[in-house]
Amino acid sequence: MKNLNNIIPDDDGGGRRIIGLSLGAFAMFFLLLSRLWYLQVISAEDLIDQSESNRLRFVPVAAPRGAILDRNGKVLVTNTPSFSVAVIPQDVKNKDQLIDNLARYLNLDRKEIETKWTKGQGRAKYYPLVVASGITRDQMEFLEENRLALSGVNIEMKPIRAYANGSLASHLLGYLGEVSEDELNSERYREYNAGDYIGKSGIERAWESYLHGTDGGRQIEVDARGRFLRTVAETGSSVGNTVMLTIDLDMQKAAEQALGEQAGAAVAMDVNTGEILAFVSSPDFDPALFTGRMPPDVWKKYLEDERHPLENKALKGMYPPGSTFKVITAIAGLEEGLIDEHTTVQCTGSYKFGNATFRCWDHKGHGTVDLKKSLRESCDVYYYKLAERLGVNRIAKYAKAFGLGAPLGIGLENEKGGVIPTEEWKLKRFGKKWYAGETLPVGIGQGYVLTTPVQLASMIGTIANEGTIYRPHLVKRVVDSDGKVLQDYTPQVIGRTGLKPSTYRFVKEGLFAVVNEAHGTGGMSRLWEVKVAGKTGSSQVVKLRDSKGGIPYRFRDHALFVGFAPFDKPEIAVAVIVEHGEHGGSAAAPISGKILRAYFEGKGVIKKPVPKASVKEEAGGEGVAEPDTGAKEE
Repeated sequence: MKNLNNIIPDDDGGGRRIIGLSLGAFAMFFLLLSRLWYLQVISAEDLIDQSESNRLRFVPVAAPRGAILDRNGKVLVTNTPSFSVAVIPQDVKNKDQLIDNLARYLNLDRKEIETKWTKGQGRAKYYPLVVASGITRDQMEFLEENRLALSGVNIEMKPIRAYANGSLASHLLGYLGEVSEDELNSERYREYNAGDYIGKSGIERAWESYLHGTDGGRQIEVDARGRFLRTVAETGSSVGNTVMLTIDLDMQKAAEQALGEQAGAAVAMDVNTGEILAFVSSPDFDPALFTGRMPPDVWKKYLEDERHPLENKALKGMYPPGSTFKVITAIAGLEEGLIDEHTTVQCTGSYKFGNATFRCWDHKGHGTVDLKKSLRESCDVYYYKLAERLGVNRIAKYAKAFGLGAPLGIGLENEKGGVIPTEEWKLKRFGKKWYAGETLPVGIGQGYVLTTPVQLASMIGTIANEGTIYRPHLVKRVVDSDGKVLQDYTPQVIGRTGLKPSTYRFVKEGLFAVVNEAHGTGGMSRLWEVKVAGKTGSSQVVKLRDSKGGIPYRFRDHALFVGFAPFDKPEIAVAVIVEHGEHGGSAAAPISGKILRAYFEGKGVIKKPVPKASVKEEAGGEGVAEPDTGAKEE
């Protein structure tokens, strides 16, 4: 029998383990209790908010943009429904797979979707990011059918622009585009969201703050998988304001039809208010294509077209004004006392200055030329000699007095100011002195002189009203959705020339002769029912001596015409340029006549045309006179 007193207890740590486990269990219980207390007491409010944010979502409702109307209330731009694909990143399980699927289903570039995804990051949680716009109905139906496999994807309806007259006035109206990342970070667009569309050019951009409406939204409840359950609350969107332009739709149509497919521009302006009645840059473009995804072949066609359809030529095109500028040189000579209406010059077809010979457009010469004849037949030699006596600085003084050489503030972005050279200008621009021989081309609107079609319309309009320079403007008024007038624009005088009445009388008599007398270069702008006055011009693109027939299109002279009517009590001024049209009398003057006719038809002064056969019998074709005046091309 063993002695129990000699048995030593087995100290294997079992008791300590029990104690350790007990302490561990107690600690875990304490931590769980503490966490429970923290969640239920300390973080309860935050957790409730997070739960609500996971369950409740805000779905934005895009506001329709305001309409754009012509001066008579005719619709130019309105809205139409469109469908977009939006993604809520927090609901997406596999981003890369989803992007691959969307790129395949929607026929989009994967990088394009990734860029839009990145652009929307940093916005409010659960805010939908638009990754594709303008999807087709078939694509929409396909996405709806596969909604369960496309977690986080939603289809949104957004209004997009509808252009009532297609590409009409596209450069004036402008187009929309998706707001860029840089724009989102700017002060101007800080209230916008990724996927929003904004005006990128024209009226759409310049009047964005009025046209852009106030978005609304719906607060919806979703289940754990993000699926819609019910609408909790809803705030309606507010449509943007309506912008009424000064443009007359019928005149705009007539001007665009008259210019046709030729590259160029036409501007018609009320000489007593500065309101722009027609604003054409040709060729035009389809603004609707910029809202969605531009087809690559169309974009390539626009970029490669040598007529530059995306350039706003009426606003930003800077051209030598050619012989239309002779009115400025004549005014300078009259005001400075260097000529009067009887001063004559002998034109033999050229003028020798130093070692250089400056040729008249009519190489045979015009013979004895006074002021009226110099304008009527556009004699270059008369203005070479006058420019030599004036000097470039005095010519520039009067050109600037008529608003040339600086933007007129028409109300659209990136308006060009042209160039009116002086001795100081050349020294600053090129670091070289002015030579006397450079003044002679300036006298006939060549050399360094550059003007825009808008400036030329303003110039001839100021001559028509005898000295008041109105700021050209395009917007008549802005009205909200309730019909309240927010902005009502009145004529703004930005300068007065202060010339002698006799100066205007002598110059205007010459301009009348251009259109209405034998040998006048502008007879093809004449109307039978209304007296028209104007000036033709041809501006040299490059210095060439060969016959026009062999000159490539891009090197041919530009054709210009400026004019106004009625002669006795002017109402409207026009400026037309046909790029590489060669002759103002045959290319630009007839276009001006058609624009003027449309204006007076609208006022009921001229009856609207009857069928062409009858018109030709009565008035030589579409009511625009084409008399055999004996005038040569200029």
